[in-house]
Amino acid sequence: MLVFVVITIIVLVVGFIVLQQGQLGGSAPAPELPSLDRNVFTLQIGDIVQYDLRDWVVEGKLIYTEDGFSWCEYMVQDGDDIRWLSVSEDDTVEVSWLQTVTDLEVSGTPPKTIDYNGVTYEQEDDGTASMKRIGTVQRKRAESCRYYDYEGSGRLVMSIENWDGDIEVSIGRSIRPSELTLLPGSGETVYREY
Repeated sequence: MLVFVVITIIVLVVGFIVLQQGQLGGSAPAPELPSLDRNVFTLQIGDIVQYDLRDWVVEGKLIYTEDGFSWCEYMVQDGDDIRWLSVSEDDTVEVSWLQTVTDLEVSGTPPKTIDYNGVTYEQEDDGTASMKRIGTVQRKRAESCRYYDYEGSGRLVMSIENWDGDIEVSIGRSIRPSELTLLPGSGETVYREY
């Protein structure tokens, strides 16, 4: 009986070692899969962002760079609705949820103060950033973007971007990253740009 127990233990140990080395049947170890952990800095095309009781698919990413500092905006889509998830880190992580608006006319250099829908927005930052694009980002094709960032009361924000004369105005609010649920997706776009 003791001999049988010793032989069983030896067989189990040898089998465990062979499995650990990936040599069972002469096969190589399985390739390491990409991480499925997501945070606001590592979202990929096809990932899902759950916010405001809706599922938004990451369709594209803009990476802005100015004087060695980088930040990004993800284009997220739910059906025909498109939003922009802006993410930066400057001492703290800053996240904003934005929607493009068409009822605010801006031309030339925007003023330092803008009143829109009963809210006064004060310009907090401006500059020119170079661009890198991943996936679908609508008509944003210029090599650089002139931007103007504004803040209003109650965590409201406004962004004005000049893409070689094509001016886009977006409004939204600063949010906490914890307000988002991030889920890994397929790695492919769901909505096609037409």
